[in-house]
Order: sequence, then structure tokens, then C-alpha cells
Amino acid sequence: MNKDIATPVRTRAILEKYGFSFKKSLGQNFLIDTNILKKIVSFADLSENSGAIEIGPGIGALTEQLARSSEKVVAFEIDQRLLPILNDTLSPYSNVKVIHKDVLEADVQSVMLEEFQGIEDVMVVANLPYYVTTPIIMKLLEEHLPIRGIVCMLQKEVADRISAKPGTKEYGSLSIAIQYYTEAETVMIVPKTVFVPQPNVDSAVIRLTKRSQPAVIVKDEGFFFQVTKASFAQRRKTILNNLTSQLPGGKLKKEEILAALSASGVEPTRRGETLSLEEFGMLSDQLYPYFH
Repeated sequence: MNKDIATPVRTRAILEKYGFSFKKSLGQNFLIDTNILKKIVSFADLSENSGAIEIGPGIGALTEQLARSSEKVVAFEIDQRLLPILNDTLSPYSNVKVIHKDVLEADVQSVMLEEFQGIEDVMVVANLPYYVTTPIIMKLLEEHLPIRGIVCMLQKEVADRISAKPGTKEYGSLSIAIQYYTEAETVMIVPKTVFVPQPNVDSAVIRLTKRSQPAVIVKDEGFFFQVTKASFAQRRKTILNNLTSQLPGGKLKKEEILAALSASGVEPTRRGETLSLEEFGMLSDQLYPYFH
């Protein structure tokens, strides 16, 4: 059996061998605990017929565990300095393909078509760079990729916001955007001590399981997200005040917003964080005709 990459000793040896220094700007924090990596992989529920997409493989610690649990792994790595290291550490695994590209600029759909031929079940599994977590997750969901879901490590605070329920202080437009596409659950809290270098924040692993259809069916997806964003623009304000001042174009009169709220059964004095996805769906559909 190959020696695991994710041990303090082996990680240090690899970094020293290549004279690698961490770039703060890329949010590089490498995991040095094999048990945690194995748990992350187990949450993805992979089989030997699954494909895995990884983002930011680092020196290959999670990649290696994915390679042992799936048919094929495709990893996107932005940092050129890591390519020779990955070439070395992942040499025992013929089922890994590393692509030197920023995933935010990559055509993931085409990559999947090319790399996962004959593989029906694909999961994204990643220890995401914390400074671009949200844009990466939103890209993967908005592009309607043929994936079963996403299991990723991110800042605990962001995980709390993603899986938050209505009526809590963490609940906001990010919770709604992600829960619109997926069922979200925080499956594990990860202490900062299992990383090098140690981040300043605690981390969490979140599992997003894609819904077969969105949580609510709305007339216009883009407009629905505009309405939810506007509703949380100033958290202390009522939904009526936020919508009056924040809706795009500021076209609506207060009476029109009141009529839409009334038709949706939403009291104008409520705050955005008390509305469920269903209520936001009804509200955006009531407001939509005024804009189109």
C-alpha cells in the first residue's frame, strides 16, 4: 500500500523536497490528517464506477484518497508550482488527471464530457480555497452540471450560512441560492490544527445533494435571486423597505410592492430572514410582471 500523503512527516518531506512555500493569495492550507480525508471521501458515497472532480488538489492528499475510492479523478489546480509535485505524489495512480486551470474559468461541462465517458455518477469533492468558495460552488450549480452533488471543506461560518434555516441569523441570500439547487447539510466540523499552515478559522465539511428539480418553481430564476438579494440588503429593515429601495431599477411604487406581498401572504413588516424559499418564490412571481 502506498504511504499516505496526508501525514505531518510526509507533507513536510514533500514540501522540503520541492522547496514549496505557501501563497496566502491562493488560500493554500494542506490537510495533514488521513482520517479526516477518509471521512470526507466517505460523505461523497463513491463507488468504483464513480467519477470525482477535485478543485485545488494541493500536493494530492485528498486526490489520493479519491483515486482509491473511484473510477477516475479530475483535479483542477491553478498553481503551476504544484504540477511537478502532483506528478510525483500521484504517480502510483493511473486514474487521476490534473488540469492546470482556474476552475472559475474552465469549461467544466466539456471537461466532464471528455474525461468521464461512460461514468454516470460524478461528485465534486474538494478542500476549497476559502477566498473563492462561494463563486466556485455557485458556478458548479448555475451551470447545471451533470453531478450528483458536492462535498467540500470550507470555512465553518460559510458552511453555517449555506445550510441555515429561515429565522436564524445565518440565513440569507446565499442559503437560498444554494438550497434552491440542493439539499444542504453540514456533516462535520474540522479543527484548524489538522492543516499546514493553520488557518485562522475553523472549517466544516458540507454536503450538497442536487435536487432533481429546484426547491421552488419560479417564472424567472434570475429575477427570483434578485428579489432574495434585495430582501436581505439591509438586515434590520423590513421586507417592504428593502424591496422598495433595493429592487433593480427602483421602478416599483410602494403600493405595488404591498399588493405583491399581500398576494403572497407575506406581512410587509416581516424581515427577509423569516421568509421560506416557497414564500420568496411566490413573492418573486407576484413582482415579476411589473418588470417584464
